[in-house]
Amino acid sequence: MEHNSAGYLHALVEALRLALADSQYYVTDPDFQYIPLEELLDKDYLASRAALFDPKRTNPQVIHGSPVQSSDTVYFSVTDRWGNACSYIQSNYAGFGTGAVPRGCGFTLQNRGAGFVLEEDHPNALKGGKRPYHTIIPALATRGDDLFLSYGVMGAFMQPQGHVQVLLNVLRGFGPQAALDAPRFCISPGSPDAAIANADRTGDVNSEVYFEDGISPEVVQELKAMGHDARITSGFTRRMFGRGQVIQKINDKSGQTVWAAGSDPRGDGHAAAQI
Repeated sequence: MEHNSAGYLHALVEALRLALADSQYYVTDPDFQYIPLEELLDKDYLASRAALFDPKRTNPQVIHGSPVQSSDTVYFSVTDRWGNACSYIQSNYAGFGTGAVPRGCGFTLQNRGAGFVLEEDHPNALKGGKRPYHTIIPALATRGDDLFLSYGVMGAFMQPQGHVQVLLNVLRGFGPQAALDAPRFCISPGSPDAAIANADRTGDVNSEVYFEDGISPEVVQELKAMGHDARITSGFTRRMFGRGQVIQKINDKSGQTVWAAGSDPRGDGHAAAQI
């Protein structure tokens, strides 16, 4: 399937909508609520979710499944000559977080509590001492027992979407920089401080889908014909597509380990080697 073709983007958008619907419902603090992890990963359950995919039309209303039967963020990636890696994300979530600065400290506290749901019977319902759903997911990818990638994409609800898109780009043969350069899509505004009018729909898997300038307008029109509320985004609002960093481990023919790195052009990071 051609990269960023209508069929390719349709499949990714629909798969991520299904995955996000489940994660936003079931991912919660395990000290307070049972998370049906084995059931969510069960092959029969995943097959039932996959069966909801229509290759020609968007699903008009995605909701979480039932597996149990009865930006303001900093990311960095570091590797060393021995093949070790650290993938790290630190986030205040939206804007300056809570705006609260602990006495004697020079930083604000995060407002990830916005990830709670104000529905009493929801697994991620607000409760004292409980950790909320959040999107902090620094990533390491392996091939067998060997490190393959140390990477991450910032951007609130864009994080899981960006991770999938960048990883698939690398698996398609893109180098680290090309994988980050490629235009992306984002389901919903991504972050509550996104520079668009309806940022309050952040995280809504049934909301509009934004496609970055660089994806063919003809492809976007094809996606609209499939039922997607597809919109092209350019200029400053491209910030919603996140900012990422990638380090890839390459086993050179000489037997030496070679590190290949890339930094997202949407941000002010860079790849730096220590000689």
